[in-house]
Amino acid sequence: MELSHHIQSSQVENVRVCCPLMPPVTGTLCVSSHHLILSAHPVEGRNQETCGLWLLHCAVDSVEKSVHNIGMLKSKENSKYGQGSSGTVTLKCKDLRIIQLEIPDMEETFNVARSVQALSSLDNISLSYPFFFRPAGCKLGKGWARDTMENFYQNLRAKTDAWRLSDVNQNFKVCSSYPQKVIVPVSCSDHCLKRAAAFRQGRRFPVLSYYHPRNKTILLRSAQPLVGPNHYYCEEDEMLLTAALMGRSRGFIIDIRTEQEAKQSRSAGGGTESKDRYPNWSVFYRPLERGQALQSSLTRLVGTCYETYLGRDHWFSKLQASQWLSHIKEALSVAGLAAECMEREGTCVLVHGEEGANNTLIVTSLVQLILSPDCRTMVGFQDLIEREWLQAGHPFQLRCARSGWAQGRFHQESPNFLLFLDCCWQLTQQFPLAMEFNEKLLSTLATHAYSSEYGTFLCNNEKERHAYKVRDKTHSLWGNHNNFKQRRQFINPVYERIPIAIWPSVAPQSIQLWEGYFLRYLVSTEHKEMSWQRAWELVNKDSY
Repeated sequence: MELSHHIQSSQVENVRVCCPLMPPVTGTLCVSSHHLILSAHPVEGRNQETCGLWLLHCAVDSVEKSVHNIGMLKSKENSKYGQGSSGTVTLKCKDLRIIQLEIPDMEETFNVARSVQALSSLDNISLSYPFFFRPAGCKLGKGWARDTMENFYQNLRAKTDAWRLSDVNQNFKVCSSYPQKVIVPVSCSDHCLKRAAAFRQGRRFPVLSYYHPRNKTILLRSAQPLVGPNHYYCEEDEMLLTAALMGRSRGFIIDIRTEQEAKQSRSAGGGTESKDRYPNWSVFYRPLERGQALQSSLTRLVGTCYETYLGRDHWFSKLQASQWLSHIKEALSVAGLAAECMEREGTCVLVHGEEGANNTLIVTSLVQLILSPDCRTMVGFQDLIEREWLQAGHPFQLRCARSGWAQGRFHQESPNFLLFLDCCWQLTQQFPLAMEFNEKLLSTLATHAYSSEYGTFLCNNEKERHAYKVRDKTHSLWGNHNNFKQRRQFINPVYERIPIAIWPSVAPQSIQLWEGYFLRYLVSTEHKEMSWQRAWELVNKDSY
């Protein structure tokens, strides 16, 4: 079906739009295939450019409609609504904005609501806006991240020869959610890797995530082993993990589920590594909330943020009840534990839950931010997201289908990436000099993960991006962010490279609500912008 078939009213006159932190404006509302556009009526003394609306349909999380003058019933003769009837369409957006459209005709109200509802919930990736977005002066294919796995391996090879870059997953024939090239122990053959893959859920066998040069320890990630109720085992998987120790006597497996959840998974065919089969590895259970529970937590948090009529004590009570800050604390705690094992205990670490593509990536990414100063740079952070989220197969299309306004039954939505970015923001608050990037970059990434004109976060894995030719047919978000003019707004003006590990605090007073994201459309950020600009003036960082 063509996108135009979903449009029941393409143009409505005299629509009044109320956007957060802006005065209401009235104009002509246009419903296009990908955008909701308001062409504002000229107002004396007001800058017309600030009066309009340009909203991607895919940025809409929920559509609500209400009608006024409900007593004005349809005419029996022509089935038209009586004159004087009107309505309001409330759009709750994935970036947490609430936009109200006051439409002077009831029938048009329903038409606009139905059109936006249909166009904001399309499943066909090839019809999404990034495939049609053509910014002036930009060429397709330009600005995409370089082959980070290749470069990552070249940097690794300069430090150790114990690992190799394998193309066992060429054409995604071994694991559909892994990239085509992975880093594995040099002593493990591709045949060994294929056998080990068959023993892991989703065929996500253990691969190297990070090499810590300070004491030559490594961080691995994978999915759960398919032990099952019959206690199956795989000698090749055991060989792989033994080789990953690089001669060390022990390693730690951090299972981000409860022990009870791991046992339940075993009855369903999964499980965790046993001491008998993996004598050099010790298993720790450090559970992180996931799936529907995490999505519900986000929904409760957003609902609380917008309940501005509550008293302070009641508001803070509801904030605590949302459990979002608790999830941040637990994620930082588990990442801190893994980093401590590597840095202070000198042991290798494997992280996994069930699939190894959600909370596992939160932990492995945070470990690298804690230990590696390179990952705290602008370029290093981009490469980290490429390796640990995009190439590692986090299913953005499924997890970010709905945002904080989602209600009712959840499908596969889960704000894992948003939780990771929130943890990164906590680190910027605790270590204000350590990160080269600032809060605005984190907030922008969160917005683009849920809806974007760029193709960077499209699809669920590299295989799907390859099939849809995303790099050939869409523009890269990194290309935009690394533009000279754009880059400056994302840079921390007081950044200083800190060559040592940064250890996050998880004390209650150290974990804060990310106001710059969750309250940005409730509280003006003008004072923050002024402070940021003043900081630039003081440090005189003209190089950016």
